[in-house]
Amino acid sequence: MVISLDDFDTYDATALADLVSRGEVSPGELLDTALERVQAVNGEINAVVMLAEEVARKKIAAGLPDGPLRGVPFLLKDLGAEAIDYPCNNGSRLFAKTVYARDSAIYARLAAMGLVIFGRTTAPEGGIGPATEAAVYGGPTRNPWNTGRTPGGSSGGAGAAVAAGIVPAAHGSDGGGSVRIPASNCGLFGVKATRARLPDGPYVGEGWAGMAIDGFLTRSVRDMAVLLDGTQGADLGAPYRAPPLRGTFREAIERAPGPLRIALCETTFTGEPVHPECLRAVLDAAELLAEMGHRVEPARPAEADTAGMMRAWTDIVACGSALSVRKAVAARGRPLGDDEVEGVTRGAIAHAATLSGDRYLECVNTVHAYGRAMAVFMQDHDVLLSPTMAEPPARIGRFSHATEDYVGYRTGADGVFAYSPFTAAFNASGQPAATLPLHWSEEGLPIGVHLAARFGEDELLLALCADIERARPWFDRRPPLAQTAGK
Repeated sequence: MVISLDDFDTYDATALADLVSRGEVSPGELLDTALERVQAVNGEINAVVMLAEEVARKKIAAGLPDGPLRGVPFLLKDLGAEAIDYPCNNGSRLFAKTVYARDSAIYARLAAMGLVIFGRTTAPEGGIGPATEAAVYGGPTRNPWNTGRTPGGSSGGAGAAVAAGIVPAAHGSDGGGSVRIPASNCGLFGVKATRARLPDGPYVGEGWAGMAIDGFLTRSVRDMAVLLDGTQGADLGAPYRAPPLRGTFREAIERAPGPLRIALCETTFTGEPVHPECLRAVLDAAELLAEMGHRVEPARPAEADTAGMMRAWTDIVACGSALSVRKAVAARGRPLGDDEVEGVTRGAIAHAATLSGDRYLECVNTVHAYGRAMAVFMQDHDVLLSPTMAEPPARIGRFSHATEDYVGYRTGADGVFAYSPFTAAFNASGQPAATLPLHWSEEGLPIGVHLAARFGEDELLLALCADIERARPWFDRRPPLAQTAGK
């Protein structure tokens, strides 16, 4: 059996792995089909880069590990997931074609699952921003649902590639919503796990003061469960660990959670209104959850200082950006060129230079205080329901990295936090959070709905998401670009 271009994206990763295990299709045939889909759609969406077909075929020939996703084509984000066999641009001309001397823990665990990794997906420079338009890729990455819109960022290439049917799931990372923003924009399922649930080493102990974590974008909840089961757990020398799981994610999604207390937030966490389509999406989700037997009541975490947290987040990320550039420049021994980093990065470096060491520590304490305030709020609620975004997917160019006003880019009236006021809250608190593709606008744009659980309650969150998926399946919704790719 050979999977045709038409049929390929009617399977999730779990189903493709089952076909491979039964001998109905080979890993090489699946790779052929994924590469054909790259050829068919990548010119329109600019999502897949650093193709490594020869590496992938060598790994197939050498014998793939007998893991739960053996033979399934897969893509790494072009930021992090360091791997000897897969050079990386990190979304930047400064870091273009960086090679690594050792594999990261997250990559090693993905490889052990038997995945056929054949390239990387685009990301904005340094992971900054809710759009993926890095200069190193020669043009913006576009949303398969509407190529005039962004797929989001920073895992925008991953979102576009999965939505377009190139792969059934892809690696991403999330330091302020970078998995959940593109998942929302592209009509996918995206999860940010509890802080330290997934490994960061050996290259870093933590990312952005513990706010950044790897993750995945999928079309089915069960694929997410399999990927999390295969990668979760502290790696050697981790500075801290997430609370232990009670079982596995695959076991968790088979059980519907009992009636839950769900807080419904119809505004931003600071009380501002959201776009009518985003409000419509969250109210519809609240009605569905009530029909499923959960107790849904209006509430928002007003006592948590969201505005203060976002200012602290902005300063921490500026320091992280400045550090990564400084280390790269020092390692090569020559000054930074004018065109080697983009405007927002230059602005971040300049802003970081105004911050003292005690301000940085104050920011970390602000983030931790925010997590404590959210934990107090969650004592009365099992889950917090909100929109994922305050607006539908932004138009290409709105979040261009050309500006050097880093702080304005983040906190301005039309900036990142106005557009995405929900997701970073849970990077700061460390709570597990997910976006589900439950609504499409009148224009046909995906509008995500966001769920967050208490710290450490990843299994409950996945169980609830799986139950929602059973109640209102979304898997068969595909953008027109994916539907015509095989014609």
